[in-house]
Amino acid sequence: MIRFGTGGWRAVIGDEFIKTNIQLLAKAVSVKMKREGKADAGIVLGYDRRFLSKETMRWCGEVFAAEGIKAKLVNKSSPTPLIMFYVMKHELPYGLMVTASHNPAIYNGIKVFTAGGRDADRTVTQELEQIADGIRPEEIHTVPYEQALEEGLIEEIYPLNEYLDDIIEKIDMGAIKRANLRIALDPMYGVSDIPLKTLLLTARCDVETIHDSHDTLFGGRMPAPNASTMRQLITRVIDYGFNIGIATDGDADRLGVIDDTGRYLRANDVLVLLYYYLIRYRGMHGPVVRNIATTHMLDRIAERFSEKCYEVPVGFKYISAKMSEVDALVGGESSGGLTVRGHINGKDGIYAAMLLIEMIAVTGRNISEIYREIEKECGSIFMEERDYRFTEEKKACIRELLFEKRELPQFPYETDHVSYLDGVKFYFTNGGWAVARFSGTEPLLRIFCEMSCPEDAVRVCEILEDFLGLDTGKTVSAG
Repeated sequence: MIRFGTGGWRAVIGDEFIKTNIQLLAKAVSVKMKREGKADAGIVLGYDRRFLSKETMRWCGEVFAAEGIKAKLVNKSSPTPLIMFYVMKHELPYGLMVTASHNPAIYNGIKVFTAGGRDADRTVTQELEQIADGIRPEEIHTVPYEQALEEGLIEEIYPLNEYLDDIIEKIDMGAIKRANLRIALDPMYGVSDIPLKTLLLTARCDVETIHDSHDTLFGGRMPAPNASTMRQLITRVIDYGFNIGIATDGDADRLGVIDDTGRYLRANDVLVLLYYYLIRYRGMHGPVVRNIATTHMLDRIAERFSEKCYEVPVGFKYISAKMSEVDALVGGESSGGLTVRGHINGKDGIYAAMLLIEMIAVTGRNISEIYREIEKECGSIFMEERDYRFTEEKKACIRELLFEKRELPQFPYETDHVSYLDGVKFYFTNGGWAVARFSGTEPLLRIFCEMSCPEDAVRVCEILEDFLGLDTGKTVSAG
């Protein structure tokens, strides 16, 4: 069975992520393209450095070849944003990226992109699930890979330069060249090493890279840039005096940042910095879009500059759709993904990293100084994030309590209103908020709380813990 979450179809390798299911999904995409009369337009496929990623891309290509759909396969491991860019620039109806993003190494998966280089929305993924459910194994046909290449049904491409040139046109490379910056990079054994290093060396930066080899186990860690996985990068920045440390997740659509003082910047902080920089220093205008679990500091900045902040459910497809609707300047989420108007319609950790580096060069100030400026103008805010694992029985109990019976805990803060847009979110009259929701990519319950002081944020999380009967959660990010 093929079932999509918020970030594509992901499954454990050898369990549900197997060749028959992979080719089943490719067949389902083929059926949908033919129904829509889009088969002649072709499709592009890419892959990251995970175990079986390249093979998966080829297995899909063999199915498209048998269906008479021209498949362009990127023949080197590449970042997810590259595939989204290619779909957008070459006006393709669909693209596939073989990746499980920041999931543990035992996972792999496939992301589906639609016209404009957007994450497939729920309407598209539900239809693909339904099509796949109705396909019998004997209906899946393939053409051997080498034969498909010879017959022109598969074409191998490597469009990295197109993607990098597009970024170079949008970044003030001259300012970066003049700044003589020192940058520490951590690709986390993923696919950002070549593109980011190429951009930074072109901008005459002094670059040092760690964890750049091909390791399908990601060094025994999750390829997710957070405070615990970036400790070596923190040490490198502090010990050797780098201006900034940049890490990206496995497929390079998300990033983590270490500032000049060695402080880990949460994804929320990065979003705040970039939105503020684009409005305050680049003189750009436009609203911002965030999901329900992302910092309300963006709301404060928007209000400070007479702009508006829009809230959507978790899932970047909702952010990109809303950005198009309201012509937003920036859109992003607390898990690390963001994009900027005029770039691709999805997350891009590489482009975001270059914007941050441009910010340092243009302002002539370190990130820590710029963030203090933001707090002086907009105040301080603190977020507590916690993850909880559970049994299926416990999940059913929580779902019944929160979303069917809609029973709610008693907080020591007055509640303005409650939203069930995605999970359950409490809006307090003091400007704070809290949300509890099930992850769409991992078997987790996630609780987020943002208040004007850290003690209040911790207290709200503990109240929700007690109310839901959860074991002590692991704090994944606080500050």
